[in-house]
Amino acid sequence: MFDEDGSLDPTLKFLLYAVLTLAIGKMIWEWLTEDVSRWITDDLWSLIAAHPWWTGCVVAGGLAVLILLGAILSSRPGRSTYVSPDDAAVAQAGDVVEAEALTFRMRQLAAMTATGFEQACADLLARDGFRRPLRVGGAGDLGVDVTARDSEDRLLILQCKQYQNPVGSGHVQKFNGTARPHHGADIPVMIALNGFTQPAVDFARHHQLILVGRPELKKWAHGQHLYDVIGIQRTTL
Repeated sequence: MFDEDGSLDPTLKFLLYAVLTLAIGKMIWEWLTEDVSRWITDDLWSLIAAHPWWTGCVVAGGLAVLILLGAILSSRPGRSTYVSPDDAAVAQAGDVVEAEALTFRMRQLAAMTATGFEQACADLLARDGFRRPLRVGGAGDLGVDVTARDSEDRLLILQCKQYQNPVGSGHVQKFNGTARPHHGADIPVMIALNGFTQPAVDFARHHQLILVGRPELKKWAHGQHLYDVIGIQRTTL
């Protein structure tokens, strides 16, 4: 009945809306055919004919109010603080992402581009208080998509995989070959939207790599601190 984000199943939601729409439509149709048509043809038309100038003023005033309300609503800032790199330039090094209480649903993460998914991970690090979170992924990144430092100046290296299938051992082995030896990671973290295969999990455990699969990613995206999710004791960031 409910999906993993707690929202109603789309099919049931559609059926519920359909029933409500039919019921409301039936009531409106009965009201229109019985009362409103007589009111429009007799009472309202007589009032307009008797006071045309006043009618014009009322209509013009109503339009002005609607236009003003539309302008006010469109100028209000949205609640979401996330901006995909497809819609805006990627933040430069040292920029602070205003991401207080930032959260994502799993289907939002799945719908992003690969670059957007990496940026979302960087923004979640900013929300958690990590310093200088930066998306650096791209061609030739040598296994690093996001970097950041915690309050103890430890270097986090994140590799973010938005694959539709679980990430295999080969990808984890490549990450292991660059995260510490090449980038000097203190905390190497690999994130996979749809989890990891068992051989990948076994390899990561043997080489002390941190894997964030779908259950852990969901907790992090829904508001928990990354260190709480992966079991690292933290000081106040």
